Amino acid sequence: MNENDKSVKCENSAEEEEDEMFERELAEDAQWKRIQQNTFTRWANERLKAVNKHIGDLECDLSDGLRLVSLIEVLSQKRLPKHNQRPTFRSQKLENVSVALKFLEDEGIRIVNIDSGSTAIEHECIERRNKSDCRA
Repeated sequence: MNENDKSVKCENSAEEEEDEMFERELAEDAQWKRIQQNTFTRWANERLKAVNKHIGDLECDLSDGLRLVSLIEVLSQKRLPKHNQRPTFRSQKLENVSVALKFLEDEGIRIVNIDSGSTAIEHECIERRNKSDCRA
């Protein structure tokens, strides 16, 4: 084995080690996210009991804005501005989420890295509904 072969073997070994470390970090991050998501879902459901609402899947159930509006109304003890009670179109769902986020902003609550147009979540929710009959 010459020097070039040894060098390539060391580089491949280092890359494999780096890939394994990256995969472990992703797995730990995913587990932490699931824990946070489950914790928030339980917390939100405790508050939503007051208005007989429930969140089963956090991303899916908040995507149309209705449960988000309800949660904010329970927490703030205020009624939010007019919103779509039966949103069917994406634009109506986005409008509901925008109403909720605007209300929080007007109340002086700073929201970071959240907007109403998260299409990735919407598409993921649609896929979950098709697979597991996720309720809206």
